[in-house]
Amino acid sequence: MSGFCPELSDDVIQVRDWVHEFARDVIRPAGAEWDEREETPWPVIQEAAKVGLYSLDFFATQWFEESGLGLPVAFEEIFWGDAGIGLSIVGTGLAAAALSSNGTPEQMGEWLPQMFGTEDDVKLGAFCASEPDAGSDVGSIRTRAVYDRGDWVLNGVKTWATNGGIADVHVVVASVEPSLGTRGQASFVIPPGTPGLSMGQKFRKHGIRASHTAEVILDDVRVPGSCLLGGKDKLDARLARVRNGERSGEQAAMRTFETTRPSVAAMAVGIARAAFEYARDYAREREQFGRKIGENQAIAFLLADMATRVDVARLLTWRAAWMARNNRQFEQAEGSMSKLVAGETAVWVTEQAIQILGGAGYTREHPVERFHRDAKIYTIFEGTSEIQRLIIGRAVTGLQVR
Repeated sequence: MSGFCPELSDDVIQVRDWVHEFARDVIRPAGAEWDEREETPWPVIQEAAKVGLYSLDFFATQWFEESGLGLPVAFEEIFWGDAGIGLSIVGTGLAAAALSSNGTPEQMGEWLPQMFGTEDDVKLGAFCASEPDAGSDVGSIRTRAVYDRGDWVLNGVKTWATNGGIADVHVVVASVEPSLGTRGQASFVIPPGTPGLSMGQKFRKHGIRASHTAEVILDDVRVPGSCLLGGKDKLDARLARVRNGERSGEQAAMRTFETTRPSVAAMAVGIARAAFEYARDYAREREQFGRKIGENQAIAFLLADMATRVDVARLLTWRAAWMARNNRQFEQAEGSMSKLVAGETAVWVTEQAIQILGGAGYTREHPVERFHRDAKIYTIFEGTSEIQRLIIGRAVTGLQVR
């Protein structure tokens, strides 16, 4: 693609190496403990805040890095350390992306700092889109927002929310005009301590166990009109265009997911790379039948395929991130391509890592079984592999594939 160069700037390399050191020295040693505990790793988040890794300044600086590779490169290193802890550190970023994609400059200035807090008073953000009956089908969202005397009143149940219920600031996608489907939806900020918002079930998960995932209950949650992202005038104008049969622009939840797909893909690349490196190092040391197992073609060829697929996933991720930063249209659904390939690569590579270690890989004495459990979610959340293929299929055929 014209203009795309997969060579990192000196600034990005410096950040990469700094984040890698933190992942190596702080995140990775804590991974197994917090996976077993299935609790939010507050001490690690606190350490990340102290060094400036968990901060609005870091996320904003990397988001606006001119090549678009700042966040993907940093996320790969964080998730190379551990995916559960990594998602606890970067989970607020999804809420921040939703706010940045849909909000006004004034709303961003007010709420973004409150999502992160300070190194002495860490805060969290949560993005709430999925529902019990509306996962990939965001058009089926039932959470309702009703305008009432200058305020908005929200009722509904959200599920699968990272940091849901424990976050200080929640961003909630709700339907304001159900008859219009996804085009009748909008996003709202729920300020800290708002009555009526509570945590429902906390989920016990197959992987990424250190990341808090829960239901969020909205029971007559009343927020000021200023909490509607983008403002009521913009919403009213958009709804009027829809009623007149005109284009309305992207739907609130999908705009957020499209923005974050390359970053999510980078997380999966980090997990895959961690598994490949561990299996490679094991194959260099482990001996069977009088020689290193890495000297066997069956193992060496498998490691070759693993290394190749990790690089392919990374390059697709970097291309999508570069395109997004440079306002290039995803004409072939390049954002979805990166998420699809990276997610499925992470699952495949981590499984092969277990195979290379044999019985040892199936035990918790080695981290590859945890890498494999953590990887699976990347073919499911923020758009399943099937949904990504649907998006790509529509893009490449120009047809309404269903």
